[in-house]
Amino acid sequence: MAIEQLPSTGWTPGTKPPAATSAPLAPGAVVSAASEPAQSGPETVETPVAYDGILLASFGGPEGQDDVIPFLRNVTRGRGIPDERLEEVAVHYRHHGGMSPINKQNRELKAALEVELKRRGIDLPVFWGNRNWAPYTPDALLEAKEAGCTKLIAIATSAYSSYSSCRQYREDFADALEATGLQGEMQIDKVRQFFDHPGFVTPFIDGLRDDLLSLAAEHPELDLANEVEVLFTTHSVPTSDAAKSGPAERGFGEGGAYAAQHLAVAGVVVEAVLEELKGEAGIALKAEEHSRVPESLSWQLVYQSRSGPPSQPWLEPDINDVIEELPAKGKKAVVVVPVGFVSDHMEVLWDLDNEAKETAEEQQLAFRRTPTPGVHAEYVKGLVDLVLERRDGTPRAERLALTELGPWYDICRPGCCENQRLGFKPATAGLAP
Repeated sequence: MAIEQLPSTGWTPGTKPPAATSAPLAPGAVVSAASEPAQSGPETVETPVAYDGILLASFGGPEGQDDVIPFLRNVTRGRGIPDERLEEVAVHYRHHGGMSPINKQNRELKAALEVELKRRGIDLPVFWGNRNWAPYTPDALLEAKEAGCTKLIAIATSAYSSYSSCRQYREDFADALEATGLQGEMQIDKVRQFFDHPGFVTPFIDGLRDDLLSLAAEHPELDLANEVEVLFTTHSVPTSDAAKSGPAERGFGEGGAYAAQHLAVAGVVVEAVLEELKGEAGIALKAEEHSRVPESLSWQLVYQSRSGPPSQPWLEPDINDVIEELPAKGKKAVVVVPVGFVSDHMEVLWDLDNEAKETAEEQQLAFRRTPTPGVHAEYVKGLVDLVLERRDGTPRAERLALTELGPWYDICRPGCCENQRLGFKPATAGLAP
């Protein structure tokens, strides 16, 4: 679709689109812009769908000093935040030359997905679009349209249930369809939230195991069970949004599905690591005169990167506050596991590798930070598996999930992940509102 053929929607290609203006569908209506088997909103779609493309959707980030403030304006659009305050956040990006690593990481992930798809003989092109910086989601849809694709399966680079990590991406798809005039011409489904899929969890198991063995080798007297604290960390969100994450009828409590999913995954990671340390992975520990294989690990879920006003409650405790308290509890080392993140983007590089590491050094704690999935082979394979679930209509009983919470829903349930500040806006891949 050439630019001069675009409908008059107020959107300019290469920019962030305006919010969709169409009214949200009434509860119980068909799922907007969905493939036929998904339109009635089943929890699990068990009918095959002939997708002709994959939409990789991400947050986006600046790629130079001149991009930083325009990018942050996109992120905070509608909140009336002046540039002076944005500069306080811009320092994180300027420290890295105005570059966020996230776009590079997504290029690498896109390439890795294409290699894995080719390896399996799957002929599905991958189109990449961002929420807040080029390439934007509408640009990706136009690219898909130009390639002759009309039925896309989307992968968002976020594993958990919350407004910003799931529903907002579904709103992005609705915005993009309206901005490009492709509403009614293109269908977009979305893979389930994959927080407990083995492909996502395995890299954290590998990372925690390796970091514990590294600490044990470097500090021979360290008691892994009692002197090491494992901090599973994720992005904090407003408590009101957390409470609305996931279907209300599941009764997840104050932290909603968002906190429950992270806690469940952390428990799985710890259990798996302990088992591996008892096996061949812990052979060096068992070879010592007094076995250092721990029977348990001390761990907790913490939060980071909050950005709201002090008057607004966000999920706690903050990772730095927790690290400061560890020496008084007899801890000598901390392992940070960024279980809420899929790649080493700015919140990982700055908030963990700079701030959390500095806090640990001030407290004289040995520090390790495990890798995020990135392009870990199991993660890439897992994402392709999630696409094939929907392509093939895999029955729920045959889907992989490592916690009792999953496998998660293919179609988001009514009222799931409401933004308390903005309310419900048009969104794809879920039942209204």
